[in-house]
Amino acid sequence: MIQVFYTLPLLLAIANSVTYASPVELKRRLDNGLGKTPALGWNSWNVGQCSAATATSALAAANSFLTLGLKDLGYTYINIDDCWSLKSRNSSGFIVPDPTKWPNGIKAVADEIHSMGLKFGLYGCSGTQTCAGFPGSLGYEARDAATLAEWGVDYWKYDNCNTPSGNSSGRFMTMRDALEGARRPILYSLCQWGRDSVWTWGKTVGNSWRMSGDIEVKWASVASIASQAADISSLAGPGGFNDLDMMEIGNGGLNPAEERTHFALWCLAKSPIILGTDLTKIPASSLQIIKNKALLSISQDPLGKAATTFIPDSTSPVPVSGKLYPYWTGHLSDGVVVALIAVDSAVNLSVKFADVPGLGGAGSYKWKELVNGTTGYGTSVKASLEAHDIAVFKVMTGENHNG
Repeated sequence: MIQVFYTLPLLLAIANSVTYASPVELKRRLDNGLGKTPALGWNSWNVGQCSAATATSALAAANSFLTLGLKDLGYTYINIDDCWSLKSRNSSGFIVPDPTKWPNGIKAVADEIHSMGLKFGLYGCSGTQTCAGFPGSLGYEARDAATLAEWGVDYWKYDNCNTPSGNSSGRFMTMRDALEGARRPILYSLCQWGRDSVWTWGKTVGNSWRMSGDIEVKWASVASIASQAADISSLAGPGGFNDLDMMEIGNGGLNPAEERTHFALWCLAKSPIILGTDLTKIPASSLQIIKNKALLSISQDPLGKAATTFIPDSTSPVPVSGKLYPYWTGHLSDGVVVALIAVDSAVNLSVKFADVPGLGGAGSYKWKELVNGTTGYGTSVKASLEAHDIAVFKVMTGENHNG
């Protein structure tokens, strides 16, 4: 028999029924002080699914953050996905880490990751079971939130499998209140697959919300998810962001141009950047992409405003629902970003600054292209792109000269 011991603070928290935050305390966005910019981190699922939900995988990823220089770029969260627990709760109703995967328990691993200056995340589910058949939190929300706090968990990805019928918002709100009651800052990531128009209420519930189905290692999947994000860009902001799902960079299904565009679009859309590959084996070309400081600065811009599509002139086609559009722009705290995308095939694209929303009309501006680092000055930008590639220009609005 496996014996699990809980400290007195945890038992008292549960015995006293955990104090929930009242609706009055919850502002337009979830006011837990977290997620002011999109989360940067890693998740185990795309690496090895259930087999990667281990202490060994977590510590290997954490060490890679240090040796590869990812921590220095702001990557922070080491997140373990489904399958980390035993298949049943113990006799007291507590969820129990699988001792073969976590021989020293969860807290020991979280403590070691914290000692590296990083943060640790776990996965749960709003139903009776997780997607892989492990214990869900339905009916156990306060108990599980207190357990997470006791273990030192910093990030909670909350899924949507094996749930009762009806609108899902209530279940996710129940866990929100439980996390608030646990009195530990835990970033709350809703994995609700875009159901029930989550983008309309997610900002008062979580720090991010999945706005689509699961990503696949295919260009069509990347393009489809990004196109959906463009339609709801205005709902993202500091404290709560549209989540376009985990990155597929380094997993072999995308060519270098597609990986560049995948990364850049997630940065433009202000999605969390949660890496999903074995960092001990990541190809050099993929590592270079995820270490692009200039694109990461777009992701982490404090204004937190997601980019979206724009129609540059009357000769350009209009956006089509579900199809990636070639022209994107968004406001930054110190300028404007403009992106050009070769959606279907190799193409030459250009845009005049006079046609870019937010630039204040015609004029010459200093710009920098963030994928290859070239700089320039003028009234327009252009790019010759191979199929599925991207060019991202940061336009410095404080350095324009009209006339």
